[in-house]
Amino acid sequence: MDERLVAFQRLLDIMDDLREKCPWDQKQTLESLRSLTIEETYELADAIIENDLKSLEGEIGDLFLHLVFYSKIGEEKGAFNVTSVLNAICEKLVFRHPHIYGDSVAETEEEVKANWEKLKLKEGRKSVLDGVPKSLPSIVKASRIQEKVQGIGFEWDNRNDVFDKVKEEINELEVEIESGLSQDRIEDEFGDVLFSLINYARFINVSPDNALTKTNMKFIKRFQLMEELMMNDKVSIASSDLELMDQYWEKAKLILRS
Repeated sequence: MDERLVAFQRLLDIMDDLREKCPWDQKQTLESLRSLTIEETYELADAIIENDLKSLEGEIGDLFLHLVFYSKIGEEKGAFNVTSVLNAICEKLVFRHPHIYGDSVAETEEEVKANWEKLKLKEGRKSVLDGVPKSLPSIVKASRIQEKVQGIGFEWDNRNDVFDKVKEEINELEVEIESGLSQDRIEDEFGDVLFSLINYARFINVSPDNALTKTNMKFIKRFQLMEELMMNDKVSIASSDLELMDQYWEKAKLILRS
């Protein structure tokens, strides 16, 4: 028997045991698992950003457990089970890849994406944007919206035009800030700046979420090293002025670069 099937069957059997015998596992519901699954997903995302493949292996396993757990609860409710879940995704993949399992032709990534969006509409969706989850973080959601509409050809011609749009939105934001008439208008224009920057990221092959995550991590490392350097010199960060902190900030930057 295929060792992959053996391993998956083992997980299914363990899930059955836990649901039957473990007080904590017996108590869990779809709702109680939701926040835990989100946390596990972010932990997996952290491992990817840090290129920690050993941790990634474990995080993938944690997500497998959650998916099996949901399937088990679905089975108990008589709604679905792991078999129907897997068959459903297999059918969807076959349907959405007619260039593999049918007579369609798609030789580029762009052609595949365009076919996907058209096929999703055939599945009964009223809008190309129906498949964008409401609870996605805003930066990720903006990226997905832009990818969705790009798939049906609603797209800028070139990246220079997109960058011009970024500059235009920044200018409009500056006008609203200078006028000081409406905080709501400032917020609207700030959102437009972010949306246009996220759109530009696609044209330069950058994931805005990954880029910001890495910048956050870089800032945290520098700041914590700055704190350590100040502590070593017995300098109180609480009573230091910005000029002194900036000196230690530059030291930390040099150390991390080397």
